[in-house]
Amino acid sequence: MTRQQTAPDLYQSTAHACPYLPRETAANLLIDPKYPVSSVLYDTLIRNGFRRNGSLFYRPHCPACRQCQSARIRVKDFVMNRAFRRTRKRNRDVSMEIRTLGFREEHFALYRKYQSVRHPGDSMDNPDPERYQKFMTESGVDTFMIELRVGRRLLAVSVLDHVANGLSAVYTYYHPSETHRSPGTLTILHQIELTRSIDYENLYLGYWIADCPKMSYKTRFSPVEVFDPAAQSWSQSQ
Repeated sequence: MTRQQTAPDLYQSTAHACPYLPRETAANLLIDPKYPVSSVLYDTLIRNGFRRNGSLFYRPHCPACRQCQSARIRVKDFVMNRAFRRTRKRNRDVSMEIRTLGFREEHFALYRKYQSVRHPGDSMDNPDPERYQKFMTESGVDTFMIELRVGRRLLAVSVLDHVANGLSAVYTYYHPSETHRSPGTLTILHQIELTRSIDYENLYLGYWIADCPKMSYKTRFSPVEVFDPAAQSWSQSQ
């Protein structure tokens, strides 16, 4: 007789300053790091607003704020608007390649450039390759990477997970001097195409905060759904 696996323990992180909203205090609900998260459990977690960071699975659980909402694009209903078509036209020389998950010096060099410009002095702006690997290439689920290149030159890298009926974009970084190409938008457009090609329905984009300008780009990829932890349901963003 097979023993039924028990549910994982949940822990709350210590409170800390919110990196997205000034004057707010943040905290996360964490799955016990020692608990082996299977693909089946991960599917349940992602549908309930959790995200993955390396081997950690978490969901915001802040003392006095509930603005962080997991967001996903309904890719089969997504329609390219004029701005997206311009972005694709401007990047006709960009190719995409799927790669197995792993550490590559070329990736790490691009990551360091990205962090030094986008997040200087942040905890992620760290030259230690072991910390990079712990965040980017440590995974116990079905994970892969995509590369965007202009000829042989690396433009962007994304880490993605296969989840139930979708892909989850764990993290994307790109060359900071190529902002004229809108590499963040371009990467999501490629991710949408890839998700559709697998015949999945959803592309999970991480968290969205209505009052955070840095996250406003996510709702441009309509229709976007957000998860409300209080109601335990997904609904289209306003």
